[in-house]
Amino acid sequence: MTIESVNPATGEVIETYERESTAELDESLDRASEAFAEWKAVPVAERVRPLRRAADVLRENAAEYADLMTREMGKPIDQSRSEVEKCAWVCEYYAEYAPAFLADEVVAGEPDARTLVTYQPLGPVLAIMPWNFPFWQVFRFAAPNLAAGNVGLLKHASNVPGCARAIEEVFAAAGFPEGTFTSLLVSSDEVDDVIADDRVAGVTLTGSSGAGRSVAETAGRELKKTVLELGGSDPFVVLADAPLERTVEKAVRARLLNSGQSCIAAKRFVVVDDVYDEFKERFVAAMDAQRVGDPTDEDTDVGPQAREGLLASLAEQVEETVEQGATVELGGEPLDREGAFYPPTVLTGIPEGSPADTEELFGPVATVFRVDDEEDALETANDTRFGLGASVWTGDLERGEDFAREFEAGCCFVNELVKSDPRLPFGGVKDSGYGRELARHGIREFVNAKTIWVQRGVGADDGLVE
Repeated sequence: MTIESVNPATGEVIETYERESTAELDESLDRASEAFAEWKAVPVAERVRPLRRAADVLRENAAEYADLMTREMGKPIDQSRSEVEKCAWVCEYYAEYAPAFLADEVVAGEPDARTLVTYQPLGPVLAIMPWNFPFWQVFRFAAPNLAAGNVGLLKHASNVPGCARAIEEVFAAAGFPEGTFTSLLVSSDEVDDVIADDRVAGVTLTGSSGAGRSVAETAGRELKKTVLELGGSDPFVVLADAPLERTVEKAVRARLLNSGQSCIAAKRFVVVDDVYDEFKERFVAAMDAQRVGDPTDEDTDVGPQAREGLLASLAEQVEETVEQGATVELGGEPLDREGAFYPPTVLTGIPEGSPADTEELFGPVATVFRVDDEEDALETANDTRFGLGASVWTGDLERGEDFAREFEAGCCFVNELVKSDPRLPFGGVKDSGYGRELARHGIREFVNAKTIWVQRGVGADDGLVE
């Protein structure tokens, strides 16, 4: 069987790839297992050297990789270039800090004993990654795990096989030994078998809540560690004292980054009554000013949705929400043009229980909620099954921090859009998953935090405890 890479802006087939046969998949798992046996014994100071070279490879080929991302999933080209640079950054970050993050920790214990915690790799880790940030999602998994001594197995989204192969080539060119990072071109139907395979030690998924439940169920039966970064319906709370000009500017970017296809995009704009009308007027005008078009054009703000099927699903969610009583302030229908294009859209008066109220809208659709006051804003922000990110906008930083502490989310920002940063732990709560990526927390997810107790002053024959 084959996998087609299709340009969502034109509908043209870019390239066709052969899926791996059962025998080829088995060989890949064998190589990963064999590679781990050697890689785990390499000192961390040596494991991070090819990470630095990976950053160089990314920058040297940035134009090629950016063009590939834009052609495969429609990301505006300037955002593709930024994504390549961010991947180089995460490689350099872990090349610098992994030795300290993984260093033995001496723990105070008995006066006549040395007690410590050492961090040791688990083995091959399967990463099931999405198409929306086809390089970044992979590198934020791969950089810390390769530094930790694990090896990576990538099951990428079916619409970005070219990116999957290119990432594998980056690590090879950087000097990682064969088998330490492998891209598996397999179908979703085969994933359960890979998770259950004895040669796989753990699994991380970035995807929908439904996919997370399925992966967690399979891994749970096998007692394998999982990290799940799932969907989000992030609130963007605007308080009465928010500086509206800057807030609206950031609101548009927070909703339309990656053509609206981001788990941590602001999706629910919760605005207190005092500034609701002014915010809505400015926000609708600013959204309307965004240019939709060819993602290879430097002036394009919003490209296509990544697949025709995703466009259809988004349109259906909006249509059903409007049928239930929502008001369309802007957009609201797919564009009548070639490609999977949906315009910037703003909905108000969102009915309780409608798709826009209860589901994640994965595209350039913003929902604006009018609330009475700050207390009502917090209640509305937290009234969701998701808990990935959240932001609050105010002129009082102390007030903003107090408000952020009450968010039911993993990544909470004051006067800044939600984003991932190699230096900070990233992940969610509730239906947005569990576990953390990035920072010190991320590199320790797939390691054995092993306790070692060394007793002093015990003879060769009297070391037993009765």
